[in-house]
Amino acid sequence: MSVEAANFRPAISACPACIAAPSAEDMAARALPKEARIALSVPGAHCGACISTLERGLAQVPGVTDARVNLTLKRALISAAPHVTADSLIAAARGLGYEAYELDAGTLMATQQDKAGRDLLMRLAVAGFASMNVMLLSVSVWSGAEGATRDLFHWISAAIAFPTIAFSGQPFFANALKAWQTKRLNMDVPIVMAILLALATSLSETIQSGHHAYFDAALTLVFFLLAGRYLDYRTRAIARSAAQELAALEVPRAVRVTDGAEATVSVSELRVGDMILVRPGGRMPVDGEIVAGTSEIDRSLLTGESRPVFAAPGQMVSAGEVNLTGPLTLRASAVGQDTSLHRIADLVAIAESGRSRYTSLADMAARLYAPMVHIFAAVAFAGWYYATGDARLSLNIASAVLIITCPCALALAVPAVTTAASGRLFKRGLLIKDATALERLAQVDTVVFDKTGTLTAGVPEVGDLTHLGTRDLSLALALSRASAHPLSMALRQALTARGVTPAAVTDIHEVPGYGTEGTWAGRRVRLGRAQWVGADATAATAAWLSVAGEPPVEITFTDRLRPGAAEAVTALKASGRTVILMSGDSTGAVAAMADRLGITQWLAEALPGDKAARIAALQAQGKRVLMVGDGLNDTAALAAAHVSISPASALDAARVASDIVLLGTDLSPIAEAIHTAEMATRRIKQNFMLAKMYNLVAVPLAVAGLCSPLIAALAMSSSSIIVSLNALRLR
Repeated sequence: MSVEAANFRPAISACPACIAAPSAEDMAARALPKEARIALSVPGAHCGACISTLERGLAQVPGVTDARVNLTLKRALISAAPHVTADSLIAAARGLGYEAYELDAGTLMATQQDKAGRDLLMRLAVAGFASMNVMLLSVSVWSGAEGATRDLFHWISAAIAFPTIAFSGQPFFANALKAWQTKRLNMDVPIVMAILLALATSLSETIQSGHHAYFDAALTLVFFLLAGRYLDYRTRAIARSAAQELAALEVPRAVRVTDGAEATVSVSELRVGDMILVRPGGRMPVDGEIVAGTSEIDRSLLTGESRPVFAAPGQMVSAGEVNLTGPLTLRASAVGQDTSLHRIADLVAIAESGRSRYTSLADMAARLYAPMVHIFAAVAFAGWYYATGDARLSLNIASAVLIITCPCALALAVPAVTTAASGRLFKRGLLIKDATALERLAQVDTVVFDKTGTLTAGVPEVGDLTHLGTRDLSLALALSRASAHPLSMALRQALTARGVTPAAVTDIHEVPGYGTEGTWAGRRVRLGRAQWVGADATAATAAWLSVAGEPPVEITFTDRLRPGAAEAVTALKASGRTVILMSGDSTGAVAAMADRLGITQWLAEALPGDKAARIAALQAQGKRVLMVGDGLNDTAALAAAHVSISPASALDAARVASDIVLLGTDLSPIAEAIHTAEMATRRIKQNFMLAKMYNLVAVPLAVAGLCSPLIAALAMSSSSIIVSLNALRLR
């Protein structure tokens, strides 16, 4: 089918890996000899109806025993007999109206073993249960228990507190130990010091049959801090590295041709020089040269180029590109780690490691706060010991200082705000994945948009058809029904919706790489590329209809703007931010889109490395860049940017590389997200100020000996509540 200019991303007609079952099949076969597990990415799934439709449809494929769809991950996991291959499941999903891609189930299983959330929740539950029991024992002491009864309650509290804190406090102990080993201070160092000193003071009091022990304060402290840590964790998306997601997208198996014989082998077995057959709808497993066959190639996932490219012998192709219409035989020139797909994965990994060096407001506060806490406690101990000579009293006061200055409020300052802001943005269709994304988003002064699939809907739409008569419309419908090419599919849908009846065309067949042809009323009719039908190509994205003996007729296609695109660009420019359009599409298509939206800075025909390099250059100039993109070619740029957003319809790898996911189709919330991020950053700074004011009042009281460790723990808890209430103002 002809594609003379590029201003859309075609909907891929089939699975990127139609050839074989996933590489995890061998592992699954060893565990379950009679069953294979196949993973599919289904980016079009967006609601409960999608889940039920896909699960029922996939379960009806012969050999499938179970199909489960995860709406959050937009992924289907299918259990089936060994003879069931991914291509049959992809075909079934396509028949249901859902685009699908095969994922390497083995890679996904290896990268999904994240137990951090469950571990934190379990430690939080243990600390909460223990603190309630110790608090009951403490009530008895406060009520007047004396002598042996009081000592017994203290020893029981100690028996509960020590193992509980040893278990529940491990996240703080581990981080503090790492800080000491690297000779630096973080927020966990004063936390651990406060906990240990409270335990030591309480144990000393218990041994000496003292009136007060503070095991309940130590446990409550751990409980509050774990609550803050878990709150912080819940603001993050449990996402794998984008580089790992790219690895899961690789074609797990390929068809190798040796002396005319075809054999399905693992991609890891391929070598440079091997001959590889790629069927229509399949994705290139290696970089190589076409030696036989003609077709059209969809490069949109890899380069962002929206138009399918004509493919013929002698042309080079890259791993990750999709073969659309005809079988191709390749001679491998790069395999494994040397392919284009792996080079993108390397770019993503490098970009992610660079962005991970971002220092959050909480970390910066810890660097200043932690030394002060220790200094105050040391001064309090030394001063009181010098004044009284009573080590027991001095230790109690030092414990109270450490507890009252324990950075629980600071630890809650950021997660409380990010949780409130995340809830506000979620209602508007934005999902915050990264804990520091809001802080970085508030600093943005430059916004870079991808074009195809981001600013535009990425689906071709038929243009004006008024110049076609009833006969030509009927012929076009008849010919388009014989092809799964994106333009044919768009034309077929448009004509069917208009009630057009297909003409009686016989002997219809598709010529890979060119279009479809047949016979009507004894005359040859064609629908396809301009050169094939004898027409002169124009600047428009078009297919040409020809009837033997008559001039060819052009059928143009356009790509509509995504809802809210114009509003988002206008709002961002009005706020004083620079807007840049960066795309792998052709110069004409990018220039037209930039002019349409009033964007003065744009870059066309940009490869994945070019986008990442341009963003790195902007940030080297002191710019804070927000990248908005959706394709495989955008993953390195998304990871390299100061902060990034991808639509929910984006490829899995792009969503994983981004910090924020746009759940709906409307782009207008992007400008509002930046405003909300600015408000959230102000709330975080306000929380730090509140914590500072609290310490200015509380620390002198503790140093003066007017606060016991228990009162200090209650004061610390009160400051945490105040910080949380301030954060809730964002809602």
